[in-house]
Amino acid sequence: MREGPATGSCGTVEQRWLTAEVMRRLGGGYAAVFGINLASMESDEVFKWFLASLLLGSGVGDDVARRTYSGFEKLGVVSPEAVQEAGWLDLIDVLARCGCGGYGFRIADKLVEAEGALREKYDGDLNRLHFFAEDERDLEKRLRGLAKGIGPVTLNIFLRELRGLWEKAEPPLSESVLLAARNLGLTQAADATTGLADLRTIWEEKGEREGRLSDFEVALARLGRNYCRKKRCSPCPVRPECSSE
Repeated sequence: MREGPATGSCGTVEQRWLTAEVMRRLGGGYAAVFGINLASMESDEVFKWFLASLLLGSGVGDDVARRTYSGFEKLGVVSPEAVQEAGWLDLIDVLARCGCGGYGFRIADKLVEAEGALREKYDGDLNRLHFFAEDERDLEKRLRGLAKGIGPVTLNIFLRELRGLWEKAEPPLSESVLLAARNLGLTQAADATTGLADLRTIWEEKGEREGRLSDFEVALARLGRNYCRKKRCSPCPVRPECSSE
């Protein structure tokens, strides 16, 4: 087993190279893949990302989530007003045709409830929700309060890619990200807070780069979820760099 860096240490040359390789082999953030310009911080784009996050966090899988989002996009159902106009039955129709199966009913319920609460409390604007939040905990509480069933997985997906864009978006590292980071020797931390600090240090030391820290997190999330947690070492795209073997 290769020994990882000391917790809290500055990123080594090898670690900085590894960040680029992980992203090259596993891809970056979901928002860009879905065609959402999240960096613009336009309210319409933030809502699109909220919709995509509900799909990604529902358990249908990445491919079905992307296909379903494309289905909504083709029908123009990617804004609070359009969701309200479409109604529950039309949402169910799209979700069923795109392969969401039994998850579709729960997704439609959450989307309709969240859209209604968002219009009632924040004029349909998630940026206003963020503005009124007192801190990161209050932000998460307000987001959870939009609809029953918005849980930690969906919140982490949504807020992770808003890290660095929304001041109060500071979700903890997911278990999958921390596991992948430890296996690659990027941190020895056992807790999410220290692990995030280590990744942030390595990322900031990297210098010239494409993307944001959240893109690196998403790449690690894919690695941890699809390979590390399932112990699928043979097909792992970064197996030669893994320190867990």
